[in-house]
Amino acid sequence: MRLVYLHMPRFPVQRRVLETPALAGKPFVLVRESKGQRQVVFASTAALKVGVRTGMSFAAARALEPGLPQFLYAPEVEARALTTLGEALLVLGPLFELSPPEGLFLAASAAPLFGGETGLAERALHLCQQLGFKARAAVGSEKFTVRALARYGEKRAVVVAQGQGASALASLPLTALEGPGAAVRGPLQALGLKTLGEVVRLPSAAIVARLGVTGLKAQRMARGEDEARLVPTVLEAGVEEHFNIEWPAETLEPVLFAMKSVLDRVAARLQGRQQAAVRLSLRLHLASGSDTVVPLTLARPSSQGKLLLELTRHHLSETRLDNAVTGVSVRVEESCEDRGQQLSLGDSPDGDAALEVVISRLSTALGPAALFSAQVREAHRPEQGYSAGHFSPPVRERGLVAEAQAWGTAGGVAALPYAQLERPVRMLPTATLLEVDLGPGGRLLGARILGRRRTVVAIAGPERLGGEWWATAYSRDYYRVHFEGVGPVWVYRDGQDGRFYLQGLFD
Repeated sequence: MRLVYLHMPRFPVQRRVLETPALAGKPFVLVRESKGQRQVVFASTAALKVGVRTGMSFAAARALEPGLPQFLYAPEVEARALTTLGEALLVLGPLFELSPPEGLFLAASAAPLFGGETGLAERALHLCQQLGFKARAAVGSEKFTVRALARYGEKRAVVVAQGQGASALASLPLTALEGPGAAVRGPLQALGLKTLGEVVRLPSAAIVARLGVTGLKAQRMARGEDEARLVPTVLEAGVEEHFNIEWPAETLEPVLFAMKSVLDRVAARLQGRQQAAVRLSLRLHLASGSDTVVPLTLARPSSQGKLLLELTRHHLSETRLDNAVTGVSVRVEESCEDRGQQLSLGDSPDGDAALEVVISRLSTALGPAALFSAQVREAHRPEQGYSAGHFSPPVRERGLVAEAQAWGTAGGVAALPYAQLERPVRMLPTATLLEVDLGPGGRLLGARILGRRRTVVAIAGPERLGGEWWATAYSRDYYRVHFEGVGPVWVYRDGQDGRFYLQGLFD
């Protein structure tokens, strides 16, 4: 099986800087408790430059850099962050496996979709960069080969052909022998060996005699004969992300910054799963120990971080809190399959974001029930042709084909109804009788609308509709009439009493 290994050098440090930009370029360390003292696990580049090294005590590190900031290293938090990155990379492959604390494996079976394995590696690196991480990639058939090349190789991206693992690994240092092979690094160095290529050239019998089975396994890995297989990471059922704010926030801006980080991760995970959020819960953790939950329902399912942040900004701007915010969480309460959206020429995704914000504001100000969409009903009479349903803007998945499917098809051929273009958006529940002025031949010249007489500016029609002979028969001639000061309206003349009625208004 072909694999991609992505190595993010000092991933916990990169993640910390990504979440706290003020740390960029400054010395700091991640520490853990070991035998009663704090030990450095990871150090920033600035800390490494002053001599701080992994494994030294925090006291020794602070002696080198007085006032050195420290943060607690939590393996479970870093593993969760790696899992988030792995889910985002699912757009490039069907499976991934964590290799904490700095990397992960990704199945390379989708390489033909990206122009080959080199294209897949470059695409994976580009996606990591978009998410804020610096990485190196290696593609090959053995886990040890790709991991060693990504960690200790000099190239940003490398592809190893089948059976060429030994030659690709030959120049790597003995420090590349990790895991089971780490136990024999010291004895091999004592023999004067420096590279994996030199280990490969040793007689296997001599390796076994001196270093036993462990030495033989190390030599086989150096030959590119690792037999380990990809073990896919099991995804959580839901999508939820957290962010702890370093200093309690009393204004909106730091809360929104934390929300942006969380929503970007949520969006990346949704896109990897090919899902779109329908409902989310925004949870604000307060210094008092209580939580404030802000529900967020989208008018149209989405997995775009920018859109989610704009909606969150609007909702939080109207939220009043009685205490400072120490952390935020976002949970996807409901999601659906994300089939994407095909834009027409000239369309901009930013326009959709603006529409969603407007809808959100209307929903907040007027209540969710104030917004509705027309749902087509199986009825012949125009006033009964649709009913008010849950609001959802139109989704253009496949242009006119999807639009036709929304109305139904006949014999596999799209049957776009005339009503789609010619029916008014605001249909009156009951037609209103009009006082009209008629000219020669019964031509409509004016009518009394909104309290006064209004002249007809333009008129189109008639369109004759009739039916329901089995129940209450009707026959009507419909006109699209533009009245002075009112605009276009839908008027019909009843075939039974000859009177004119107002049916609806066009926007």
